[in-house]
Amino acid sequence: MHSIFRTTILALVLGATAAGAMAQDDSRGVVRRRDSDRNAQQAGTPAVTERMQNFFGESNSSITDADRQWMRIIYRSIDLEKDRNAALYFPEEPVEGQENLFRIILRLVAGGNIPAYEYLDGREIFTDQYKVKAREVLDRFYIPYTEARGSSERNPRFNIDENDVPTNEVLSYFVIERWEFDTRNNRLRPVVEAICPVLHRTGDFGGDALKYPMFWIRFSDLRPHLANQTIFVDDDNNLPTCTYDDFFTLNLYEGDIYKTRNLKNRSLAQMHPDPDNLRRAQDSIQARLDSFENKLWVPSREEIIAAREAREALAAGRTDSTAVEAASTPATSNTRATRRSPKRSSKKVKEPKRQSSGSSSATRSVRRTRR
Repeated sequence: MHSIFRTTILALVLGATAAGAMAQDDSRGVVRRRDSDRNAQQAGTPAVTERMQNFFGESNSSITDADRQWMRIIYRSIDLEKDRNAALYFPEEPVEGQENLFRIILRLVAGGNIPAYEYLDGREIFTDQYKVKAREVLDRFYIPYTEARGSSERNPRFNIDENDVPTNEVLSYFVIERWEFDTRNNRLRPVVEAICPVLHRTGDFGGDALKYPMFWIRFSDLRPHLANQTIFVDDDNNLPTCTYDDFFTLNLYEGDIYKTRNLKNRSLAQMHPDPDNLRRAQDSIQARLDSFENKLWVPSREEIIAAREAREALAAGRTDSTAVEAASTPATSNTRATRRSPKRSSKKVKEPKRQSSGSSSATRSVRRTRR
């Protein structure tokens, strides 16, 4: 009887001790999580989890090099003074939790959250060898800073006062686009690969402002943080229904082409010194990008009939603008509308590439030939 009583008391004591230890561990975990959340809020860094980083990273892309059949690298200069790009500049000061793109980038680089890479004139190498240190960047461009809490020699972190961020001098960005056609989705799409803020500063004696590219940021490293920041993109709608990530992913910005990747690694200004020739070269590159996808698809029956009627109208002496436009671009205006058409005619038409009568989408041709 006494032995049973002792065993029961011992079991109760051990159970209470284990429960107390588990509660203490849980409480410590809660305190630790709260401390980390508080530090993140004080640093102003958006809460980005490892799952978000994996989701937005390049490793999560389902498209492989085997799926890419064509690719071209385009360099653009985004002028923030254009109305279409104003969403990247305003607001100049943080207002109601909203801040412009450069404040987000500089805070992440100074806090050691994302890596920055050296701006090399004519070359972009995103390896550990060309990573830049935040202290060197801040000193180079004369941006005041202070040591952040928890900063160490191995992992330096810096705080920058809101008034010391030169947002009024970052008036443009350089963007690297990767235009690729993949056979898995059968479509051409532009993908932003990297972005570089550019400072516009005047000299001591005035004159025109000089451009100083600061550093490159891989867009895949920046996307998880941009997806948390909503912005205004339309003056008619005062709700922030878009994010910075949507703004770049959907290509809502407007930028001039200043370079394409080539064997000689030369910019368009070096290849075309004359301003008029430079503008024609930029328009020609953009026109080829826009028409590349159109040339991959066999035209629909309706488009062939419309082009034939337009040619007959021109031959009969009609010179209205509709007929001229249809005759000048026969069978090349069927971009996505042809593939999305829910119904197709069952009549067969002689085409450069024969397609089945029951097909509900356009047929891809290797090369269109005309006889």
